[in-house]
Amino acid sequence: MGGGKGGADFDPKGKSDGEIRRFCQAFMRELQKHIGKDTDVPAGDIGVSGREIGYMFGAYRQMRARWEGVLTGKGPSWGGSFIRPEATGYGTVYYVEHMLKHAGHGSFEGKRVAISGSGNVAQYAALKALELGATVLSLSDSQGAIISKDGSSITAEQVHAIAGLKVKRRALAEFDISSNTGLEYVKGARPWTLVGKVDIALPCATQNEVSGDEAKALCEAGVVAVAEGSNMGCTLEAIEVFEEHRRKHNEKAAWYAPGKAANCGGVAVSGLEMAQNSQRLTWTAKEVDDKLKDIMKNVFTEGLETAKAYITPVNGELPSLVAGSNIAGFVKVVRAMHEQGDWWS
Repeated sequence: MGGGKGGADFDPKGKSDGEIRRFCQAFMRELQKHIGKDTDVPAGDIGVSGREIGYMFGAYRQMRARWEGVLTGKGPSWGGSFIRPEATGYGTVYYVEHMLKHAGHGSFEGKRVAISGSGNVAQYAALKALELGATVLSLSDSQGAIISKDGSSITAEQVHAIAGLKVKRRALAEFDISSNTGLEYVKGARPWTLVGKVDIALPCATQNEVSGDEAKALCEAGVVAVAEGSNMGCTLEAIEVFEEHRRKHNEKAAWYAPGKAANCGGVAVSGLEMAQNSQRLTWTAKEVDDKLKDIMKNVFTEGLETAKAYITPVNGELPSLVAGSNIAGFVKVVRAMHEQGDWWS
């Protein structure tokens, strides 16, 4: 836990289950020297699902001859937490709910939502948005985008069908468009300039997936909230576009939330999984989801209040969640260093 990123240059696409299992076991032979339940606790990310976590956890357990919560994202029957697969996507939507309410835009009900990506984060963000009454206009992958061509919503059934493709590591291009009227597949495209009017944009694929020009197009399309479900989903140019729009348009701003705040739900539930492992307990899905909602509310509030405390607003502008989140994180670390004497070093 703590935000470190690491991985491998092994490409799982086109590999057999046996090849993936053997790689995970070999990877863990080296990784197990550096991790532990109180040292560094990895979790899945791009290309790493419950299957890979299972292979690595099994290898760790055999090498160390003990069971401990050294990886998160485990299966529910062997130490995992309910809501962990959904947590990043759900958490992003919960965060945006607070953005909408604070800015006077109500709720997700009736909002038009553009989502990029079609993996774990995008799928569950889409399903939660649909549950809250939104119209989901798009999903995408590295080869193209599926968009609503008539303004109707992608349905939960269609999201589940796309999830089935992704479990098999197949491209979105293989989704049966002909049997799903109202949808269109656009090869080699991202959704931001293709969906028309949009209220909420959720980049949920990978880094640098919203450019400066695409950010301008979203502002022109009427977007009021942009929140990263992916890490560093927006380029620096895109962030500057959103921040400038926020300063100029007040309550009608394209209010931007960085991934370090908006997508922390996955890490949060990893922490909840560790807590359950330490207590040898399993909480219900509702208990975990309720805790996730509280965490996302607190993250939003801390970023908001920190921005208010450190930055003087101009002409009633909405506080900068970029600055608020950055400063809140920095202050927390500096205070901890000071109180523990580390600032002398």
